[in-house]
Amino acid sequence: MAGGDQSQDKTEQPTGKKLSEARRKGNVASSREIPSVLVLSGGVGVLYFGGSWMLGRLIGLMRIIYQRAGTLNMAPETMHTLFWDLFSNTILILIPLMLVAMTAGVIGNVAQFGFLFTGEKLTPDLAKLNPISGIKKFFSLRSLVELLKSVIKLLIIGGVAYAVTQRYLDQIPGLMQLSIGAIVIFIGQASFQIGLYTCMVLFLMAVLDFAYTKWQHQEDLKMSKQEVKDEHKQSEGDPKVKARIRSVQREMARQRMMEAVPGATVVITNPTHLAIAIQYEDGMHAPTVVAKGAGFVAQKIKALAEENDVPMVENKPLARTLFKSTEIGDFIPADMYRAVAEILAYVYRLKGLVQG
Repeated sequence: MAGGDQSQDKTEQPTGKKLSEARRKGNVASSREIPSVLVLSGGVGVLYFGGSWMLGRLIGLMRIIYQRAGTLNMAPETMHTLFWDLFSNTILILIPLMLVAMTAGVIGNVAQFGFLFTGEKLTPDLAKLNPISGIKKFFSLRSLVELLKSVIKLLIIGGVAYAVTQRYLDQIPGLMQLSIGAIVIFIGQASFQIGLYTCMVLFLMAVLDFAYTKWQHQEDLKMSKQEVKDEHKQSEGDPKVKARIRSVQREMARQRMMEAVPGATVVITNPTHLAIAIQYEDGMHAPTVVAKGAGFVAQKIKALAEENDVPMVENKPLARTLFKSTEIGDFIPADMYRAVAEILAYVYRLKGLVQG
């Protein structure tokens, strides 16, 4: 039993076919941390470069609400105008963030596994509804790793926020003497510092997480030696079946070859080990090899020739040369024309087709 279990250990690296099938099903090495840190970095960048513009739009939005607070009535036209102004300005403020977030998310995924469109992940899987499987998955090593990563992220963000806050701690009492605009700028600077340092640390964590995810993906797709053998059989074909097919093909080719012997003009022999059937008729470009064989096949060719009154001529050197240098259907090589022509002339004389 131990030997059987060991043979099924998944010790082999996944084959190209296994990786392709996994990719087709949407099973690729993908770290969620990379898109997350890119989205966060993009958001921090938008706030840094466009924060003043966004703040101006936000102040303008608040001004609209403040200015209309005293004169607001519940007429449908007035409410429609107010809500449209609020909605359009809010969307205008959020559009840069949303566009950057979507772009960063796409880049984060494409950078890991390229463009991939598959509906396999959307296909309902009843196995996922199994509560026992869900409990096992909840207490699995992978879930523990994910929990650990989440805790580390929270600790990182909390630690960075604490460190930045400590840097600005002595300035907080003086905020009471500043204008609202200056307070907003102060909060923006502190928030940017927190976001920047958080992104730097999380980026390093994302790289490490991607390396771990890549390794885990390879481990999950590893195959046993038997699986590799089975896949090879499916891809290349069972060697026994292929051998049987080749045997049948050879037998069919031999059968067709034997059917051509009765129509041959002459059979050149070794005389016992080799036999080459030659056909030549008026209008042919050159004499053609229609059958050849050694041993048992040669004996069968000679027997068919004898049954069908096909002349047989013994010529050991020519028989050996033709057997080695030609295949069935080939024309006689030019350097053998003379020798073959002499044999054909001899055959024609035997048949009385050529005089003297």
